[in-house]
Amino acid sequence: MNEILTQIHGIPIRRNFVENIPYNPHLKKLLSGKRKAGILSEVLFWKQVRARTFHNIDFDRQRIIGNYIVDFYVKTLGLIIEIDGSSHAEKEVDDGIRQTYLESLNLKIFRMTDFDVKNNLALVMKDLEAFIIENYRF
Repeated sequence: MNEILTQIHGIPIRRNFVENIPYNPHLKKLLSGKRKAGILSEVLFWKQVRARTFHNIDFDRQRIIGNYIVDFYVKTLGLIIEIDGSSHAEKEVDDGIRQTYLESLNLKIFRMTDFDVKNNLALVMKDLEAFIIENYRF
């Protein structure tokens, strides 16, 4: 059963909760360290979306999915948001394997760069709105 989660610019967005997401409990000890590290682009993005401030959508920060920790996750959409920094430059193969795995779980992935978050956050947020409308329009 599809139901409307929210609206973005008057366009209804359908809920797309993905069931049975795998979880590796051994990664839990890494989470607090990653959160405390306070990567600037993640903090800036988090301030834009926390507490349902972005179209009343609930975002989780640093979520374990399978053997990976994703930057942000929207349970009600089955949507992963990743901020790619300079460390991703040498990791294209690993990122491809990771992306293929996450997409095999019927999750969608929205990527943005660390540079764009720091230098053009308004555009990043508009791009995220457009991605959600394109993929989850009711």
